[in-house]
Amino acid sequence: MPTHTPDFAARVRASFALQHAMDLIHASLPLVEPGHTEIHVPHWEGIEQQHGFVHGGVVGMIADSAAGYAAMSVVPEDASVLTVEYKMNLLAPADGEKLIARGKVVRPGRTLIVTQAEVFALKNGQEKLCALMQQTIMVMHGKAEK
Repeated sequence: MPTHTPDFAARVRASFALQHAMDLIHASLPLVEPGHTEIHVPHWEGIEQQHGFVHGGVVGMIADSAAGYAAMSVVPEDASVLTVEYKMNLLAPADGEKLIARGKVVRPGRTLIVTQAEVFALKNGQEKLCALMQQTIMVMHGKAEK
């Protein structure tokens, strides 16, 4: 998938660093490719719900950000992105040592970008799909991040 700027990965990583909510949940961004990103979160007590699984809100956070950053990787340098809608299915408990959110661009566009994210729970070396999300991203031309 073509990108609009050669430094897209640096721009995405700089934006990720501005998201203090990602620091709160101990998230990292190990993969940034054109139209694809991954966000990883270790399973720790501070993000659990009452049954000991990672809370669905955290699953939604990383799915939203992974897909949003996949979209950001394909927009022009003078543009930023903003989620306007997403729908998520929680398919299984987020139970594992780590969660991996894989975001991808399904359809790039000048104004709207459709993305998808899958969230996997990694347990004993095996990945289990625990959430699936479809998202619409608005491209904000001429609007820089703070």
